[in-house]
Amino acid sequence: MLRYTVSRILLVIPTLIGVAILVFFMLRVVPGDVVEVKLRGDGGNVSQETIEQERRRLGLDKPLLAQFGDWMVGVATLDLGTSMWTDRPVIEEIGLRLELSLQVAIMATIVAVLIALPLGTLAALFRDTWIDYVVRLLSIGGLAIPSFWFGMLIMLTLLQLFGWLPPITFTPLYVDPMANLAQLVWPALAVGYRYAAVVARMIRSSLLEVMSEDYIRTARAKGVFEKLVVSRHALRNALLPTITVIGLEFAFLIGGLVVTEQVFNLNGIGKLFVQSVSRNDFTLIQGMVMLIALFYVLVNLAVDLLYAALDPRIRYR
Repeated sequence: MLRYTVSRILLVIPTLIGVAILVFFMLRVVPGDVVEVKLRGDGGNVSQETIEQERRRLGLDKPLLAQFGDWMVGVATLDLGTSMWTDRPVIEEIGLRLELSLQVAIMATIVAVLIALPLGTLAALFRDTWIDYVVRLLSIGGLAIPSFWFGMLIMLTLLQLFGWLPPITFTPLYVDPMANLAQLVWPALAVGYRYAAVVARMIRSSLLEVMSEDYIRTARAKGVFEKLVVSRHALRNALLPTITVIGLEFAFLIGGLVVTEQVFNLNGIGKLFVQSVSRNDFTLIQGMVMLIALFYVLVNLAVDLLYAALDPRIRYR
């Protein structure tokens, strides 16, 4: 198990280096100058000398390879540089919003697993019955309804029936848990519904495939209780592809909730991503892409380790 874990961890390094190279050079191909947008974007009359001075201050006058070398050294030392737009450290800009986005992603994942695991299992065990049809209808609805539209329905329902809307100002969980949950539980439900639909369909299809395997028939022929057949033999193997879906969806939620954040007025990573792209803030975009890539890599690493824990054959190979 230790050798398997070390080999998976070593794969993280070249992946992140490849992402760093791609994001750095691809951003330089995009037309536009952050200095021009910053100083002349609102019709400001700024001399060319001032623009060149600002470019020197930001290090944009250096050769491209020198800029890349400086940035890679910063990444290695956990210094992602300074935002070209706000002149604040990129780590600080991201840190202000990461707590909110990470909490919404975790809460949505918990909601999705709590809903999808029992529903997907019931749909597979009672295939082609009314239970299966209801679960499939709910899952199709979750896939068809956009999260932001479902969030708008939640907001309108709260306003019409209770005359209440979630608080606008973000309060950390450790400061006031009730105020924090009152704001974030609703976007978590809106996102978690679609998340649960994806996971429930995966559990259903995986469990149906596993239940037709020979070892399941052997366990039943040996007189094992049906509950043990499902929980110990079938469900454990059916969870392998489901864990992959849960992990990838979780990583997507870190930076992919742009419209949902707008609906609930959340100042999260997705909103910061849009702002940085509209301003051509290369340094901030690079830092955020590296952050999301790191989340994807770590989630995939965790999924691989869970695979090995659930299926000993994987780590033995």
